[in-house]
Amino acid sequence: MSMLTAQVSLYPLRQASIGPPIRAAVRVLRAYGLETRAGEMSTLVWGEEQAVWAALQEAFRQAVAAGDAVMVVALSNACPKPAGEHGDL
Repeated sequence: MSMLTAQVSLYPLRQASIGPPIRAAVRVLRAYGLETRAGEMSTLVWGEEQAVWAALQEAFRQAVAAGDAVMVVALSNACPKPAGEHGDL
């Protein structure tokens, strides 16, 4: 099993507030046991390949259940976790 790093940006469209769907997506990523680092424009995620794919699918599924959304994902099997990061930001 290989490790993946993903940079995920979720853009809820035509919703009263964008915060709740974004926070829900980050909770899904963490529920799959992935390490995360949330930023202003995207969230970095590290974990086992199958968990990353499954979590991304579920996060998108939940986001579009709340309304229209766009999710942009960049994936890599070569990006190490930043030194000193514990994924709790």
